[in-house]
Amino acid sequence: MKILGISALYHDSAAALISDGNIVVAAQEERFSRIKHDKRLPLHAIKFCLSEGNINFSELDAIVYYDNPFLTVQRFCANVCSLGNKAENLINRSFDDLTGEKVWVKQRVEEIFGKVALKTDFLVAKHHLSHAASAFYPSPYDEALILTNDGVGEWDTTTIGYGTKNNIKILKTIHYPHSLGLLYSAFTYLCGFKVNEGDYKFMGLAPYGEPVYYDLIKEKIIDVKSDGSYRLNLRYFDYQNGKTMISQEMEELFGKKRRQPESKITKHEMDIAASVQKITEEIIVKQAKYAKSIMPHINNLVLAGGCALNCVANGVLLRENIFENVWIQPAAGDAGGALGAALYAYYGYYKNERVAEPGDAQKGSYLGSEYSDYEIEKQLQEFSAVFHKSDHGKREKKIASLLAKGNIIGLFQGRAEFGPRALGNRSIIADPRSETMQSKMNLKIKFRESFRPFAPSVLAEKASEYFELNIESPYMLLCADVKKERRYEFSLKKQLEYSDMDMLPIVNSKRSDIPAVTHVDYSARIQTVDKKRNEKYYNIIKAFEEETGCSVIINTSFNVRGEPIVNSPKDAYICFMRTDMDVLVIEDYILYKNEQPPFTEDKDWRDQYELD
Repeated sequence: MKILGISALYHDSAAALISDGNIVVAAQEERFSRIKHDKRLPLHAIKFCLSEGNINFSELDAIVYYDNPFLTVQRFCANVCSLGNKAENLINRSFDDLTGEKVWVKQRVEEIFGKVALKTDFLVAKHHLSHAASAFYPSPYDEALILTNDGVGEWDTTTIGYGTKNNIKILKTIHYPHSLGLLYSAFTYLCGFKVNEGDYKFMGLAPYGEPVYYDLIKEKIIDVKSDGSYRLNLRYFDYQNGKTMISQEMEELFGKKRRQPESKITKHEMDIAASVQKITEEIIVKQAKYAKSIMPHINNLVLAGGCALNCVANGVLLRENIFENVWIQPAAGDAGGALGAALYAYYGYYKNERVAEPGDAQKGSYLGSEYSDYEIEKQLQEFSAVFHKSDHGKREKKIASLLAKGNIIGLFQGRAEFGPRALGNRSIIADPRSETMQSKMNLKIKFRESFRPFAPSVLAEKASEYFELNIESPYMLLCADVKKERRYEFSLKKQLEYSDMDMLPIVNSKRSDIPAVTHVDYSARIQTVDKKRNEKYYNIIKAFEEETGCSVIINTSFNVRGEPIVNSPKDAYICFMRTDMDVLVIEDYILYKNEQPPFTEDKDWRDQYELD
């Protein structure tokens, strides 16, 4: 049975193909269109999935959309009615959108790809069911409780569910306009970052601040109950009115206007981020405890929804030891809804038998594009690129030697990752032992703020020697502290006073023996790497360990600020030439920057990407 899942028309559109419950392929539209968070119907991703599955539309048993548009229209109408004469902004902003493509998804698919054969079912799955399915069905558990937090899907913003065998049941919900995801986004916006893109910055900024606004937010803005349920004081928000994320009252409460994007970040924004992050962690922990209290015999928890990408909160949840096992969908946001919708149709709707796979069924989330040697050479020859093909078995040692000499390497190998994290196949890698590497990579490679942290990729069997972590973290979704014996004395407060809020000296402070991946609070967002999921990447880190004695390398996504992660060898070469990367590795092909012909473009490439 072959099922195509689609997520689209909100943000992070994607498509996923499953065959008899097996995940064949999944990809985000942005990787093909080169438009970050592309929300359009994922035409390229759909074509890619069908091509990889070697099928056409008529051979599909079902096409499933990840959201029920009629329930979303119902919410919109209720919102309009509640606003009465003040609904003009909301109507002007959303009416055409909600009554257009979002309602007629099936018709749009048929217009583009032709009439689907009569035997093909076109189904919709509720938004939070799609998220829940994306977390439960690929997980290694026969049964689990399911926690989903996001902005909003139809009416739901938070759901607690229960999965067993092939069935999922939603047990508890919180409805719009009360939303943990929208709370986080509102404060992200207040601090001058872009909604749905700047949330990672907001999370990365939190360790620089102190939660001095925690009590104020709890008193004025959000009422949190002991079970993790909550209600927002809507006077401080404006998204429900169709204007912007926050109201004037929000700015007045904090005594300062919204920070202008790209302006200087101050202690004010750091402290807001620290306060909101603390509240977010508190709510998620309370929700997990409440879920456990409903069904105390269940020892497994799975997470999805955009808030599940908050790796700091995930780390706090893990340390609470509420559940014996926790598994998080690596494409936890809307992109993963395409996969969840397809899986829910196969198991929940068609009632096929499910057998949980040891480890998980996500295949390392390496579910996207891959390229043959012929395709690689053809694309590189378009640029008259100079390349060397590495001898079999010597590639890893060569890469390790280049890393040890301080080179920054663009690494392109195997199938692209599904989800927002690069996991070693579309990554930029470097030596973590240099205290200046973090700022260098941020400013000269990624072209973004110097404070943003990088993740360590560590050999799975050595992770506990570097970090306070005793479980695997293959999808870079858990934060843990660097081991105390590896830390150096560092006072963030003194550094902030000394540097007069200039973050560069702080970032360049040597906080541990792996400073480039150690955040200012001694935490790190960890990817454990094992041979089963990615033998090529494992062998590179192993060779680096043999070269240097260090079992960790820096891993960040292969892109620049505002650009989607590279998808093709062409994308990789262009990104390599636009930045100060030293070396590019595409499968067995090695390219050195100083050997490449001059690279010119008709216009400034920065103009094609919106800042995040």
